[in-house]
Amino acid sequence: MIDIAREYRVALPAWVDDELAGVPAALPSREDRMRLVHRLADRNWRAGDGGPFAALVTERESGRIVSVGVNVVLSAGVSGAHAEVVALGLAQRATGGWDLGGAGLPAHELVVNWRPCVQCYGATMWSGVRGLVVAGEGPELEELTTFDEGPVGADWAEQFERRGIEVVTDVLRDEALAVFHAYRKAIDDGEVAVYNARGGAE
Repeated sequence: MIDIAREYRVALPAWVDDELAGVPAALPSREDRMRLVHRLADRNWRAGDGGPFAALVTERESGRIVSVGVNVVLSAGVSGAHAEVVALGLAQRATGGWDLGGAGLPAHELVVNWRPCVQCYGATMWSGVRGLVVAGEGPELEELTTFDEGPVGADWAEQFERRGIEVVTDVLRDEALAVFHAYRKAIDDGEVAVYNARGGAE
């Protein structure tokens, strides 16, 4: 029999519990939701689990937190373990199915600290969420972090909207950039590993 791996595990770091201690079960404002995302993103890269990225899935109207995700590519050893994918997967486990827009469920939204990369773009689109809230979009993320975000089209937001997914941008954008600037300093000081910096080069 061929000896192959048959499963892999992606889990939140233990420190997430500390960050969530005292956080209310529901965050009514999108700004409050994004503040939590920024705090998790900043803690994540400093802890060495992955890049400076975090996400929440919440019930859109009530703000009830359904799941939290951070980028755990380094700690999990799985290239696809981005914050959005982790948050969406955990939300689907929490709600009992693969469709976060399924019958009888409240509308869910994904809150993330920048426009999704090409992988997370697809994951978000097919997850069933009815809203996507981002801190920002544009070249700053790639310029500061040196990550290759992939070929996401200029009409990325329009494509979500055409599929019934509301897009809200520029929620606490400056706070997102502050996290990326801190991460860039750590790159320049040789303190962190940027795990997809080749940008497709051989």
